[in-house]
Amino acid sequence: MNKYVVERNIPGVGKMSLSDLQAVGRKSVGVLADLGVDIQWLESFVTADKIYCVYLAPDEDLIREHGRLCGIPVSSVVRIARVIDPTIATATS
Repeated sequence: MNKYVVERNIPGVGKMSLSDLQAVGRKSVGVLADLGVDIQWLESFVTADKIYCVYLAPDEDLIREHGRLCGIPVSSVVRIARVIDPTIATATS
């Protein structure tokens, strides 16, 4: 499976209450269950007007279908080529 970053433009999302965000999360999880094991939501980062989500999926189309079924707009989907962290600075080749 590929790893993707999904950008969702949702004006004011950073001001949503925890219970509202939980409701959105429950809706997403329900749709994921219906779609099957080929897609997995790993985590999301909420900013003032956007949510950045990390997903595992075989392709971008399945992520867009998830967004359509949830009613949560998908602004962009980008496949992650590689993940790095601070330990890369001290790694030996």
